Amino acid sequence: MNTSCTAHAGESVQAPIHGRVGKEPTRIVYKNSAKVTKSDFSWKLLNCQLLALVYRKCILVTMSDQNESKLNRLLAGLSDTGVVSSRWLRAHGYSSSLVVRYVDSGWLVSPARGVYMRKGGSLRWEGVVRTLQWTEGLSLHVGGRFALAWQGHEHYLRLGEAAVVTLYGPDRVPGWVGKLPLAERVEYCGKGPFDLPVLSFTDETSDQALLDQGLERREAAPSGVLVCSTPERAMLELCGEASDASGVYEVDALMQGMATLRPQRLEMLLSYCRSIKAKRLFLALAERHGHAWFSHLSLDGVDLGRGKRSLVSGGHLHPRYQITLPGDLDEQLG
Repeated sequence: MNTSCTAHAGESVQAPIHGRVGKEPTRIVYKNSAKVTKSDFSWKLLNCQLLALVYRKCILVTMSDQNESKLNRLLAGLSDTGVVSSRWLRAHGYSSSLVVRYVDSGWLVSPARGVYMRKGGSLRWEGVVRTLQWTEGLSLHVGGRFALAWQGHEHYLRLGEAAVVTLYGPDRVPGWVGKLPLAERVEYCGKGPFDLPVLSFTDETSDQALLDQGLERREAAPSGVLVCSTPERAMLELCGEASDASGVYEVDALMQGMATLRPQRLEMLLSYCRSIKAKRLFLALAERHGHAWFSHLSLDGVDLGRGKRSLVSGGHLHPRYQITLPGDLDEQLG
């Protein structure tokens, strides 16, 4: 058999090595003349190891820079009174191990399970509500009793009791809020007595859109701006919460100081109010105190329901609004 090999131009010539001749076809093995020495192999292996080391170092440096940048963004967005939930952190690319590293490094502390804040920060109700409204994006506003106290109406204060931050809205308060060591207690009061469209409390919602629902932005330094009920809405929210004589006494004492309520805003809120009890109690006490704005209040289109409503036993039935009120309101005010 012819085992000659023809080399073409530019190709290296390798000498064929004949395999053994037997029953199987003869195999031709070509011997590479360019030998690789042990020294060459060692150098190549060392170069590969160095390249891998440099590549790994570049990755680690890049990851470190990215983590530092994420930490800076997180701290820049946290006020001294602000908090951030683990749910929000996960949703924005902060893994559990990364958050643990921030805590171990002294950047963050955890005042309660599932929530974090700046180390050295001050835990305050304003910062918590700001987080709920802005960071968590929840439609929860400060309303009712606490909104009125925040605006300077202090009649509700009860000696020996901690203040209660009353929140209203369609979204529920996260469980971690109740675990925070706040000086105040946070209480979720549900949607309240109104049937109104849900609003976002970010900058995308105008001040006028908020006012159209009896809501307003209020500065709460150093935490920032919060959304709360106007006095008109807060009074109706509080009327919806009254369930006994003590609740009526509280609303009556507050109503005495409500000389500057806006009748047009009240008309809008009364038309959207779902609670017959809240509307009747509000109107009966407003008429009782004879504020100037009450004479300008139109009740056209306001549903006051039918039949009688009783809040207290043994009281006096209001002849116009058909709701039973305590008979000693004047004594309580004195």
